[in-house]
Order: sequence, then C-alpha cells, then structure tokens
Amino acid sequence: MIKIIEETVEYLQSKGFESPEIGIILGTGLGKLIDDIKIIKEVSYNHIPNFPTATVEFHKGKLIYGELAGKKAIVMQGRFHLYEGYTLQDVTFPVRIMEKLGIKTLLVSNAAGAVNLNFKKGELMLIDDHINLQGSSPLAFKGVSKLGERFTDMNQPYDKDINQKFEAIAKANNITLHKGVYASVVGPQLETRAEYRMLKIIGSDAVGMSTVPEVIVANHLNLKVAAVSVLTDECDPDNLKPVDINDIIATAGKAEPNMVILFKELIKTI
Repeated sequence: MIKIIEETVEYLQSKGFESPEIGIILGTGLGKLIDDIKIIKEVSYNHIPNFPTATVEFHKGKLIYGELAGKKAIVMQGRFHLYEGYTLQDVTFPVRIMEKLGIKTLLVSNAAGAVNLNFKKGELMLIDDHINLQGSSPLAFKGVSKLGERFTDMNQPYDKDINQKFEAIAKANNITLHKGVYASVVGPQLETRAEYRMLKIIGSDAVGMSTVPEVIVANHLNLKVAAVSVLTDECDPDNLKPVDINDIIATAGKAEPNMVILFKELIKTI
C-alpha cells in the first residue's frame, strides 16, 4: 500500500496540491461549501491513480484544492461507502492521501437518522463518540503497522478542542447543535423497527452509513478530527413511515447553510 499511496501523492503534487492544512469530506449536506472556496486546482476522482470512483448519484466525484477562510484545504466532493462494494481500505484511502499531502486536521459531514427522538429532522448533531457496526476495521490488514500504530487508541476519537469550538460557534449563531453518539452501519437499506430499538438500547443518538472508517484512520494517522451530522429523518420505531431518499436530500439541503457557517467559522480558528 505504501507504494500505491506514494504514486497517488506524487500525481496530486504534480497537479499543484501543495501543503494543505485541512482536509474536508463533504457528505450529504455540505455541498455548498464549495461556493466559498477559492479553487486553485480540482481533479476528478477517475483521473487520480488508485482512487476509487463515487457511484452514488447524489455524491459528486472531485478532489478540490484551494483556500477557505484563509487556510489551504483539500476537499473531497463526494465520498465512498462500503455499500458501493468498496473495501474499508478503499473507503479510507483518500484520508491517507490527504495526510501524506500535509493535512493536520480532518473535518467530516454526513447525513444521519435521528435515533434520539429529542433530536428533530433538519437539525445538526456534533459527533462526540461512535459505535462501529460495519463488521470490520479499516486497520485490519497485513502491514498496517508500517503506516501507523496497529492498536490505535480510540479513547477520544473526536478532538475535544474542535468540538468545543463548534459548540461555541453554534451558540453565537443561534444554530441548534446537539451532541451525541453516531452508529455506523453498512447499508444501503435503512433500518428495521427492531434495529432502531437496538440502536437506542446500545446508546446511539444517530445512525448513518459512513464517517466511522475515515475517523478510525484519521486517529491511526494522529490527525485531529471532528464530524457533524445533518439529521435527515426521525427514527421512531413505534411510528415508522417509509423514507424517500429525495426527502432526505431535500432536508439536508435546508440544513446546509447552518453547516456551512459552522465549518467556515471553525476553520478561521484553526
């Protein structure tokens, strides 16, 4: 894997991706952040050696390098998921590339269902901790110790200082920002009533199909990491109704301005 990483990094450096400070993974709900970036370079995923290609229709597939709030950043416009048929090593490969290019901080967004029924559709949740229900680890491969500590400590996977800054920014801008535990499942099917009950029993506040693999690898690489979820539906097992993916996308779109404020204001402080 080291040789593959080096090949990809060299390609991006040759395209002008130089010394970024921050990496951002734009999941559902943060697409308009691109409008605030002074783009220096952008490359489609399918042009980058060894990179996976986004197959989900509402996830674009570009790696963008530019300036945001006065900082050099690499932005993933579109991410990868286990449910697309990729391995956990594929899903997290871009995090390894961004770290080799120079990032010290990784910021992540996603769409999630609210398991905690005190949280409402359209609100945001700061991830304080997570539960990995994806069945494996992105660190479970031969030779991982050549890239970082095999037995990565996960006592504080989300950076405490960044989370405190996010909360202060939300308060100053009258943005509802819950804090909770994110459970990551494989998908792509949504959960059954029994599964939502189980998720609540084990301590989940929200559930989604991404983020945790990238956060594990970010910790493996000693990056500071923080993540925010857009809550796109309410997962009440006693009153469960069919969910329309178009409704999820629309809800994420409505929450987008608040998400953009959080990320832009945070980056000013890094």
